[in-house]
Amino acid sequence: MILTTAGLSKRYGGHVALDAVDLAVPEGAVYGLVGPNGAGKTTLLAILAGLRRPTAGTVYCGRSRRRVALLPDTPQFDPWLTGREVVALARHLVAPEGPASRVDVVLRDTGLADAADRRVGGYSRGMLQRLGLAATVVGDPELLLLDEPASALDPAGRREVLDLIGQLRVRATTLLSSHILADVQEVCDTVGILRAGRLLYQGTLDALLVGRAVPAYHVRLRDPVRPVVDRLRREVWVTGVDEHAGPSLLVGVRSLAEAELRLPQVLAACDARVISLAPRAADLEDVFLELTS
Repeated sequence: MILTTAGLSKRYGGHVALDAVDLAVPEGAVYGLVGPNGAGKTTLLAILAGLRRPTAGTVYCGRSRRRVALLPDTPQFDPWLTGREVVALARHLVAPEGPASRVDVVLRDTGLADAADRRVGGYSRGMLQRLGLAATVVGDPELLLLDEPASALDPAGRREVLDLIGQLRVRATTLLSSHILADVQEVCDTVGILRAGRLLYQGTLDALLVGRAVPAYHVRLRDPVRPVVDRLRREVWVTGVDEHAGPSLLVGVRSLAEAELRLPQVLAACDARVISLAPRAADLEDVFLELTS
């Protein structure tokens, strides 16, 4: 393990922010830390980065502090500096021996090449998030701590950041917190779920999701779908039918085996024009709501 904690706790007066957290981050992993607002994610990252002291417990980091980089959830910079100057200063502070060309590389990778020579006082919230990520990775850290790295980005920006995190996994271990569960499920291989300062689950994403699929089928049809919906709702083996745009249906069933036999029969009896038909797999949002509710 590249990063572990033992009995890590943090209290602010009578408030318990972290309660005996035993974190274990495998080397080379992309570890996703998820939890409701106030769960303790930011506090945990700050302690791991050495910015706050724990009330109790220990932290072990298998890398020098110079090889660890933190991206805060709301990165801020002196407004009179240009984006290029911010990243160049970060490189000078953490990796002065590295090539100066690295600045241009990370500005391009984070989508800021065209705005590199503008003063950051005119940057949007999303651009500041990108700039923070560029300044974080310019020194080629071996352990990345990212607090909500894509929270302020539009869909295209999120896509770029997720791709960059995926590329970085060959050079760095990444621990990221996020409330965007689809992003965590896409890029992370290990996950930890925090609630009220306690670590409810820690392990591989596959192990978390296996066996948790609620029996249901995704059915995409061409219009008309109303006869199919009405017929399905009369079937005793159907536990519910939700209609979505597309048009598509989420058909809850007593068992997938029963649905495999009976669902095609119902669709055929209704002369339904079927586009696709597949069992629903469990996703991180389902499990997260189950564990934290």
